[in-house]
Amino acid sequence: MSSWVDGQRPITIAILAMGGEGGGVLADWIVAMGERAGYTAQNTSVAGVAQRTGATVYYVEMFPPPRGNPAAGGRLEPVLSVFPTPGEVDIVIASELLEAGRAIQRGFCTPDRTVLIASTNRVYAISERIALGDGRVDSNELLEAAHRGSKKFIGTDFMQLAEQSRSVISASLFGGLAGSNVLPFSREEFEAAVCDSGKAVDTSLAAFALGYQAAQQPPPQPTPRPVAPKREPVPVAIGRRPSGDGAAVAAAEEEQRRAVATTDPGHLVGPGLQNQAKRVGTEFPEAARSMLLRGCARTAVYQDPSYTDRYLDRVARLAALEPDPSGEARLTTEAARHVALWMCYQDTIHVALQKIRRARLAGVRAEAHAAPGQLMQVREYLHPQIDEITDTLPTRLGRWLAGSAFSRKLVARLTRHGMVVNTTSIIGFTMLWVMARMRPLRPRSLRFGREQQAIDAWLDLAVATAADDYALACEIVECQQVLKGYGQTHQHGTESFTKLIEAAATLAALPDAAPALARLRSAALADEDGKALQAGLAAIQNQPTTRSA
Repeated sequence: MSSWVDGQRPITIAILAMGGEGGGVLADWIVAMGERAGYTAQNTSVAGVAQRTGATVYYVEMFPPPRGNPAAGGRLEPVLSVFPTPGEVDIVIASELLEAGRAIQRGFCTPDRTVLIASTNRVYAISERIALGDGRVDSNELLEAAHRGSKKFIGTDFMQLAEQSRSVISASLFGGLAGSNVLPFSREEFEAAVCDSGKAVDTSLAAFALGYQAAQQPPPQPTPRPVAPKREPVPVAIGRRPSGDGAAVAAAEEEQRRAVATTDPGHLVGPGLQNQAKRVGTEFPEAARSMLLRGCARTAVYQDPSYTDRYLDRVARLAALEPDPSGEARLTTEAARHVALWMCYQDTIHVALQKIRRARLAGVRAEAHAAPGQLMQVREYLHPQIDEITDTLPTRLGRWLAGSAFSRKLVARLTRHGMVVNTTSIIGFTMLWVMARMRPLRPRSLRFGREQQAIDAWLDLAVATAADDYALACEIVECQQVLKGYGQTHQHGTESFTKLIEAAATLAALPDAAPALARLRSAALADEDGKALQAGLAAIQNQPTTRSA
């Protein structure tokens, strides 16, 4: 935009922040500081979409005091923009790493002009959370984009600095802006804007100081990408892949795997599972022991030690088919992971148990910064469906209610608005405690019998396939990945799993059957409506059915 005084232009700042992070307060501080220094300043905001699909964009323009007289007949005040223009933003402040990436994508942050100040923490977007597979955006790629897409990048975990000071991220980001030295104001002028606001001044100044110091340090660099191995390192936590590609992550996991394999395995499962731990250490391949121990702990917590014995018996069927037990033992390792995940399917009993765990409530207190002795309330929003209720009931009763149109209508009417349970109240905690104590009744429930039959049928197919095609058997075991969540999500996953298992029988007669099934599994995880999987199944229908020599 052309200046009202030749040779002068406004300072443009875009702030991308989510609700509750003080983005508006940060914009107000900047405007107040500019006006105090004689600048003409204004800030506007464009609200983002709810549920973390986009942050609110706060936009600040500050026009410096004129150096000379305005042109004859010109305006006495400049006309400032109300929204950032791509390619015309001097400073971008992002409260989260993905928002920094979005600023670059939208053209607000450019390498020829923009100083990018971003917090490196992650708050996962809804699109990342609802993905059937691992939908997380690679933080390493976001860091690479931040360095490439900005003239200067200042990054650190400003959220952690704010929490350390019992403040909000806006204060630490304001300190980062001051420490960047890109604005013509002193540190004292920044701090005066905070003091003049009169709200939470001490904690805000403490977070400001930490942010100021962090801005003086070099920004984090992307982790160099190592050459990808043929297989991933053995994961150290059931149900979760390694979160990064760095060599440090792989090295740490490999070291832990070796430590578990060469020391007493019982320390990972507790005193109640010593017999199972000894069995893991003597009957199973070394590469799979870390995963097996975690599977033992998980199944015992979910049900009881006898259920853990059943888990080990199932994995042992596939361990017996390992061609090289001293090697990678991929089939046993994947079975150890996925059998445990399936056997610990999510039902109302398990949900209730997780809600009232002491460690979980302690974690909530720590996250909320509750002081010792300070009262805290935790409210859970629950929306039970008819299937979740009938699946928990004894088989006959559950099957009868599931087939009753009247009961379905009644439950739908009673639960259509959901329910809120105060986990920390006597009534709410007791309700969930009673539900969690129903674990001994789980083996008699409708869903338990159905799940056990499905697990055995799945393993029977993997065992029958392993003799002829080891790699295909591994892929069959990994198909359990599509079984996730509960309600409609689990229903869609079950439909996709059924199609994958049916396709495995067809693919057994094709060359490269294992890679083909892996592609179908990836397609099943690509979307919830199954369109990608359907397209993948259609693509293999006309392939030859004779396996190559």
